[in-house]
Amino acid sequence: MADALLNIPCVTLGGEQKVLGDFQGKVLLVVNTASQCGFTPQYKGLEQLWQRYRERGLVVVGFPCNQFGKQEPGDAREIAQFCETNFGVSFPLFRKIEVNGDGAHPLFVELKKRAPGLLGSQKIKWNFTKFLVDPASGKVTRYAPSTKPEALAASIEKLLS
Repeated sequence: MADALLNIPCVTLGGEQKVLGDFQGKVLLVVNTASQCGFTPQYKGLEQLWQRYRERGLVVVGFPCNQFGKQEPGDAREIAQFCETNFGVSFPLFRKIEVNGDGAHPLFVELKKRAPGLLGSQKIKWNFTKFLVDPASGKVTRYAPSTKPEALAASIEKLLS
């Protein structure tokens, strides 16, 4: 992953500046999230993946997004409190961003370019779209919002071995 993907600046919910390079050598699961979405219960599955694989090198990173049905209206404090209280989320969460359009965060611009959706679409269709990043090759695999986190376990295992 020694490339531009590692150097894109991101800000945590707590206001800390980070780049994905801070997680160099780790398998990354990047997800656009929301607190009031039909897929919101996936936070539990994402946390379970984080707990199961983090010692072996997985980092789950969540990026709240309010672009789909205004399903993430909260501020950073409200988002953090909701995720911790309702789902015990302890994996890194970042500031609310946009994933589509002119204001799309550069990280998601790059992820969509590397792993387009159906028929080559670079648009993200809904919350909880998942991107699994191979640290060795930088290859990105995209998963639909309806793909449950636990369904990624075999792919994560393969990248960790």
